[in-house]
Amino acid sequence: MEASISEVAAKTGVSIATVSRAFAKPDMVSEKTRNRVFAAADELNYSISRSATSMKTGRSYRLALLLSEDISTWFNSRLLAGLNSVLHDEGYDISLYSVVTPEERHSFFAELPVRRNADAVIVSSFNVNPDEVSRLQSVHIPIIGVNTPSLDGYDATVSIDDRSGMRMIVEHLITLGHERIALVRHRTSPSIPHSADLRIQGFEDVCREAGIVHPETIYYDETVDAPADDLLSQILALPERPTAVCCVMDLMAIPLYFSMIRYGLRVPRDLSLTGFDDSTYAKESGLTTIRQDPAALGRVAAQKTLALIEGKTPARAHEIMMPGLVLRSSTAPLARED
Repeated sequence: MEASISEVAAKTGVSIATVSRAFAKPDMVSEKTRNRVFAAADELNYSISRSATSMKTGRSYRLALLLSEDISTWFNSRLLAGLNSVLHDEGYDISLYSVVTPEERHSFFAELPVRRNADAVIVSSFNVNPDEVSRLQSVHIPIIGVNTPSLDGYDATVSIDDRSGMRMIVEHLITLGHERIALVRHRTSPSIPHSADLRIQGFEDVCREAGIVHPETIYYDETVDAPADDLLSQILALPERPTAVCCVMDLMAIPLYFSMIRYGLRVPRDLSLTGFDDSTYAKESGLTTIRQDPAALGRVAAQKTLALIEGKTPARAHEIMMPGLVLRSSTAPLARED
């Protein structure tokens, strides 16, 4: 059975107010007294009431994290770790919400101002509708974006430059002599733009500038039994086989690499291959890719979130981190025919 705050105060020999301050404002209580209070609370199985704290401060100490993909993905899991490394010590819990369709997005932003059960909203990798989020402003709930394609509707953002990152990859392939370059991407909905859309724009920008006409596009279908084998089949079925394949995510490139190996194709001799993210196993696969750090993005987003909750303006409301090109063995100069 959980003890009451008065029992903790009696056991420690201090006032109820001192016990409350030890949890809510520990800097106002001496270290010796804090340690006594915490020891007594632990012995009596006492925990501070979140609801009581919320009533006093007007905060829920809960943040909403909106994701368009599963939390187990490389990016989202590391983003959450970065957010939590800052927010946990400040007493905040993070609630996860899946937003895949425009209807789910609209429903969330229609209901949140009424429920008022989050102090801020963090959105990962997709755009919001400024009209839908306008109600948050009336109840002073800030919204922070991470790797969002646009700044519209956000009080603060932190992103990598996806467009420039993909430009680096394609320019590298062209420097190696590749002109038949295929792009591997998801089929995305225009109603919810994602950060990967900027990578596609970067690919198209460089191809247009280099005079590469009608580069091939291959669509990654995660619903089929073997997505990587399906990608390889699409590549081999093209009228003119590309000499390089540019994937918008390592998640597509790494399985494709192993599929190629299984079917006797050599990387990069038969086909140069690139990814984007520098995620798990990219180094082990020798994948040329673009490096980003989702945990660092999460830490920066968390600091901006805390500032906005306190009513402060972040020093840099909208921040862009430059990605880095990582060259490995999956790309090589085009082998010219004699």
